[in-house]
Amino acid sequence: MRGVLTNLGGPLLVVYFAYVAAAVALDLPKDPLLPLLLLAGVFLVGPRLWTRKLSDQDREAATVTVAPPVAGAWVGLNSPADKVPSHGTHQYGQTYAIDVYVDEGRPPGRSYWWPLSRRPDDGYPAFDRPLLAVADATVVRVRDGQRDHRSRDTWPGLLYLLAESVVRGLGGARRVVGNHVVLDLGDGVYAAYAHLRKGSAEVREGDRVTAGQRIGRCGNSGNSSEPHLHFQLMDHPDFSRAMGLPFRWEGVGVPAAGQTFTALDCA
Repeated sequence: MRGVLTNLGGPLLVVYFAYVAAAVALDLPKDPLLPLLLLAGVFLVGPRLWTRKLSDQDREAATVTVAPPVAGAWVGLNSPADKVPSHGTHQYGQTYAIDVYVDEGRPPGRSYWWPLSRRPDDGYPAFDRPLLAVADATVVRVRDGQRDHRSRDTWPGLLYLLAESVVRGLGGARRVVGNHVVLDLGDGVYAAYAHLRKGSAEVREGDRVTAGQRIGRCGNSGNSSEPHLHFQLMDHPDFSRAMGLPFRWEGVGVPAAGQTFTALDCA
């Protein structure tokens, strides 16, 4: 049911605005506007609030330990070590998702106001870094045709990103996660890698991969402010039907926001 609600959120919003435009243009009765808005709110806000409430003990029991999806030094961001849901929503199985990026300091002369945006290969060391399989698995989904857009990491850029995220939401999960790979780890556990570089996937659906095998490269596609990896475990390969699962990376744990960690290549 939750997946159905998530899928209907975007179309309902489109219907709502179409009705508003028609009501204004054709002078239609205005009474249905408020109920329609409330209905859209249920479908849009509801999936962000509903989740399975796990106690600390249950969460520990449900935690899946896998290898890190990256190698080398990275920094955690939007981590379930700090809050759950980590990204402020349970939508698309993101309850325990984490973002990781590479921080080598802001280049001289660049502030949070100017330049407004940059190419993903302009001073972002995470861009094009290899991404690794977290376990022996089967590839169940590969999408890598979306472009790597310019950054949105300045204050004006973040405002643009907020507006852009609404538009992307209308396009469903694929426009939000951008290029991605989903692995079937077995026992109802799926690992998702989001925001990959366009054309960088090195696996195909149906392939078998081993832990530490390179599957693609870090990019800046989808709803992303700068090149980084969005990683999550979930209980279904379809983002719109999935619920998030807690994870732990071998030798690393769960990095908190702002925490630098070093992961060894397990290949």
